[in-house]
Amino acid sequence: MPTLNSIVRNVMAIDPAAPALEYQGQWHSWGDLSGVIDAVEALLQRHRIGSGTRIGGILRNTPPMAAVIIGTITSDRCVVTLNPALPDEKLANDIIALKTPVIIAQTEDWQRAPVRDAVAQSGALGIEITGDKDQPARLIMESTGTDFHSDAAGIGIEMLTSGTTGAPKRVPLKAANFSKMVLDAAVFEKRDIDAPPTLSRAVSISNTPFSHIGGIFSLFVTLSAGRKSCMLDRFRVDEFVDAVQRHRPKVAGAPPSALRMILDAGVPKEALSSLVAFRTSTAPLDPALADQFYEHFGIPVLQNYGATEFAGGVAGWTLPDFLKSGAQRRGSVGKMNPGVDGRIVDPESGEPLAYGEKGLLELRAKHLGDGRNWVRTTDLARMDEEQFLWILGRADNAIIRGGFKIIPDDVVKAMETHPAVLEACVVALSDPRLGQVPAAGYRVKAGQSVAADELRAYLRERLTAYQLPTKLLEVQDFPRTPSMKPSQPELKKLLEAA
Repeated sequence: MPTLNSIVRNVMAIDPAAPALEYQGQWHSWGDLSGVIDAVEALLQRHRIGSGTRIGGILRNTPPMAAVIIGTITSDRCVVTLNPALPDEKLANDIIALKTPVIIAQTEDWQRAPVRDAVAQSGALGIEITGDKDQPARLIMESTGTDFHSDAAGIGIEMLTSGTTGAPKRVPLKAANFSKMVLDAAVFEKRDIDAPPTLSRAVSISNTPFSHIGGIFSLFVTLSAGRKSCMLDRFRVDEFVDAVQRHRPKVAGAPPSALRMILDAGVPKEALSSLVAFRTSTAPLDPALADQFYEHFGIPVLQNYGATEFAGGVAGWTLPDFLKSGAQRRGSVGKMNPGVDGRIVDPESGEPLAYGEKGLLELRAKHLGDGRNWVRTTDLARMDEEQFLWILGRADNAIIRGGFKIIPDDVVKAMETHPAVLEACVVALSDPRLGQVPAAGYRVKAGQSVAADELRAYLRERLTAYQLPTKLLEVQDFPRTPSMKPSQPELKKLLEAA
């Protein structure tokens, strides 16, 4: 049976001159990617950086950095993700704390003085990705340190979680689990992974950062299918619409917040006419938003559910499943993925609950834990007898206000029913008397307005007294994580300062 590594290598060898990745209007061939991979590999071999070694990468969404990721994973080394969007000081501190024996970055990141100084302080080997086809990679800093955390045998990626509810943390993903996750995704495309690899004429639109699991996951799904990809730095409505119109993909995807942005921008129906489905994940999807998108564009919104901690995909919709069952299972994130079992348990006793009852989601799969025991998530969920799953919120970010439990998602849903509210986010603030109290930020739709007092009066009719946010702050946009979710820690800072 072919492996992910062998499939990727075979795809890249079919026609090295063929276009592979488009970035800022310029195509990079499969041979260009191989040139970067070979140049980096030569430097690593020269310095005896073998398999199982942690490789820190400042992962910009560019074709050369995509090549670095491909080369690292297919050579059985471990990609340690570093987020280029971090401020210099935070990124520098991350580099020092990681203690990886190698740091790879593009020229613009080596020109950030605090970043360069941090690599020098760590003693890591520094490799620059130049963008020059004649010399795609060069040594920029000799290794001077010995105190490295280098052993990562069997680990493919150390991936940052999204940091939506707290400080991001790194989760080691086994290479075998990541490979299985990517190959299992072929079921959503009705693709046979045992068939000889071919190059496709189709083009995927890639806008998820490589510092998020979805970015690397979609890169390898696209590679293994032999598809070309149009790479965007991040989601921007005008760039996304332009890419769809130029490349005419049948399926595209972005977080739920992107659906709001597309609708709010007044994008005409014909601009997305090539799409037969829109995939979304990384955050809860309001069914009313999916309905509104479908009513305007006639495009079904297929939600997926996964988590970095559980090696990515857990459940999702195929288009045939959605056309058959979507209306009856409104709000579901789809059916459990092949090879993944799920059940709902009582949060207190851990006893399994009947189909349709609300509780904590537990998962079991060969690539989770020891492959035999159930692994508990922090997601509240329900499931039906046909293994369709609904995610109802998170248990770990409940706000306890004077002994009363508040689920932030319940408050968010109430706020977003107001006709002027585009998006809301709720966080916990410390309170000397009650322990915690809810506070919220909100964005309004274009051309509309709602004052905080007016919104508070609206919420009094829809929430219990203890659920009402003590502060309401209108924002132009939320501070966001790399996966475009509102960042709760950063919003909390804004609310505390307001």
